Amino acid sequence: MKTLSTLLLLPIALITACSPKLGPYAATNKVYVEQAETFAQTLQKTTTVQIIDSTGQKLPSEWVGTVNFNLRKPNLVVIHYTAQDSVAQTLKTFTLVKPQVSAHYVIGANGKIYHMLNDYLRAWHGGVGRWGSVTDINSSSIGIELDNNGKVPFAPAQINSLLTLLAHLKKTYNIPTANFIGHQDIAPARKIDPGKLFPWQLLAQKGFGYWSDDVLELAPDNFDTNAALRLIGYDTSNFNAAVAAFKNHFIQQDNSPALSQLDSNILYNVYQKY
Repeated sequence: MKTLSTLLLLPIALITACSPKLGPYAATNKVYVEQAETFAQTLQKTTTVQIIDSTGQKLPSEWVGTVNFNLRKPNLVVIHYTAQDSVAQTLKTFTLVKPQVSAHYVIGANGKIYHMLNDYLRAWHGGVGRWGSVTDINSSSIGIELDNNGKVPFAPAQINSLLTLLAHLKKTYNIPTANFIGHQDIAPARKIDPGKLFPWQLLAQKGFGYWSDDVLELAPDNFDTNAALRLIGYDTSNFNAAVAAFKNHFIQQDNSPALSQLDSNILYNVYQKY
């Protein structure tokens, strides 16, 4: 029977076996494995919590390992563009300590997928953000960076790889359709990626997020746009920013903070899907 230690270290052994011994990222691959081993050692600790009460007395405690547990799994996918000039530049950024940023996947314009972090580990891609009641985005999401500077259309090969990857992630982790979102969606006051050139309608057609119907009914006179945005997931503490983020994702004609009648109709249609 395999021990817990063996089960925890098995993925690391596989990473080590599959990691290239040579090449430009040999050194950072080694650091990755070393850090993963440290996390595995932390998971194997069976020392109990030590708590002192207000009188200075140590509370009695004992470790009793449960047999019912597994690894935490992601429940959101957040899509970004890199805003850099090449995939090589992004890979360099994500393998340096100083920038303090990372992602689980980077997809090049040619469609090549760079898997940079185990899906069960926490990447540093979301920063300060919120989606619905989730305030620690990094702890519950997978971050995907697309090699794009934000000024040009996304390459067909890149989008094809993205769709294939999203299908894998959705099936593997049972991620809800509504939980495929963009960086601007979770941080509307400070981010604009993946931008109005990103094909959200195509993703929705494939089951990754929602899109408005072709035939729209008029939003009622008493339609609460703020409440609708919050129900979808947006942080409306900066209402104008939330409107701009919604329009960049679901309308993609302009990102002004004003809602026209058509914009309101689209918002009314979309929010009913959530």
